[in-house]
Amino acid sequence: MTWTVALDVAAAACLLTGALLALVAAIGVLRMPDLLSRMHAATKPQVLGTVLVVLGVGLRLRDPSTVALLALVVVLQMTTSVVSSHLIGRASFRAGQVRHDLLVVDELSEVLDHEEPRGAP
Repeated sequence: MTWTVALDVAAAACLLTGALLALVAAIGVLRMPDLLSRMHAATKPQVLGTVLVVLGVGLRLRDPSTVALLALVVVLQMTTSVVSSHLIGRASFRAGQVRHDLLVVDELSEVLDHEEPRGAP
């Protein structure tokens, strides 16, 4: 077995695993009971699935400029996913869209006990 065949097999495995993780994330978004659980299902396996798909594409193409561009895609995906899910979670908590009976730890309620001004100053 040559290196190219081994890299192609690894690329296929990464692509299939990444696609399965994306499918699991989509099913989790549909099946989870509340917003915070859906956010967890949308961010964790989806980001890992995206990383595996990009890794598979990088292993298959093997072009340094393409691999650099794919690495930038992974960094931006990981950064924006974390920030957007955090902001959506905070906004939903403030809007009362969170089921408090499903929370194990609630550190935000004591911070939001005082009335905050809403909207732009």
